Amino acid sequence: MIGNLRPMEIVLILLVILLLFGAKKLPDMARSLGKSARILKSEAKAMKKESEDEATARQDTSAQQSAPKTIQAAPGDVTSSRPVTEPNQQAGKN
Repeated sequence: MIGNLRPMEIVLILLVILLLFGAKKLPDMARSLGKSARILKSEAKAMKKESEDEATARQDTSAQQSAPKTIQAAPGDVTSSRPVTEPNQQAGKN
């Protein structure tokens, strides 16, 4: 859209903006616009990082659930080793 505007039209638009808002308010408006853009950017980064962390946590959880768990009574004592069933697995058997 800006590519279709000639330099004279851009100057006219800037002059109208200056008349509407006044020279004193323009720096404050630009500053607040910059702050808003920085906040938006940081929030977008935080949301992206949070979704990546959740995906990693889900992968870790699924890997942990598929691995069988074993409890040993004493180091090196293989005779008392036994598999452990999870509470939600026992509920399905009853």
